[in-house]
Amino acid sequence: MLPETQEILLDSSDGVLTITLNRPQKRNAMNSALVREIMAVFDAIADDRSIRAVVLKGCEGNFCSGGDISDMNSGTEQESPEQAMWNFNRNFGHMITQVNRAPQVVIALLEGAVLGGGFGLACISDVAIADKNAMFSMPETGLGIVPAQIAPFVVSRIGLTQARRLALLGERVNGEAARDLGIVHHVTDSPEAMQAQLDDALKKVRRCAPEANAKTKTLMLQVGVVEHEAMLDGAADTFASCLNSDEGKEGTKAFLEKRKPFWAQ
Repeated sequence: MLPETQEILLDSSDGVLTITLNRPQKRNAMNSALVREIMAVFDAIADDRSIRAVVLKGCEGNFCSGGDISDMNSGTEQESPEQAMWNFNRNFGHMITQVNRAPQVVIALLEGAVLGGGFGLACISDVAIADKNAMFSMPETGLGIVPAQIAPFVVSRIGLTQARRLALLGERVNGEAARDLGIVHHVTDSPEAMQAQLDDALKKVRRCAPEANAKTKTLMLQVGVVEHEAMLDGAADTFASCLNSDEGKEGTKAFLEKRKPFWAQ
């Protein structure tokens, strides 16, 4: 069951969960409550393979303008302002890591402001679709702070050389430049075109077995973390178990019978 939320809107339909950041007055900047709500949602769907994809988007023309600076030191009475700031920043890191590891296919629809933490979320999506006029940036250094929790994910997405340029110059790039850098996969020029690109991606998601997708994401995220031979040993274990699973048996049988497997019906 999905949790009750106030800072995000949830819509679940036909195996797709859409999460809309809903703080238009702040260009969907993330406060502590919003971060907690996203984590609660991904906790709730962690074992739910009926949800094939999660779509992340923002309301009223912006994806996310980063962290809400006005909320960063609003901790509990037991916390000092410094501890509250640390907790705010670190909790965002927990959230983005959780979304990165989600077993579902995560698709980001990026328009307007894609800044700071919003930029980080773009970099951990499995499929990123951007409006050509979206504006991507890591503005933190211009504020005298650092892109602390998103930097590793940006480096993983586009490489150290380009990540350093964007972060250390506070560069702003549009959707087309973001595609050239490898931040996004598709660029569109209208809401209708973005929806059509999303529909195409979801159509393809439904061709793939949900548990196989989940295990493939887990395997890929081990690259550079787990020692190479150990990772490949584990990958062989996963392959064998998948082949003998209900999905594997159905998929190979459907191939031989020249029909769609049950998850693609």
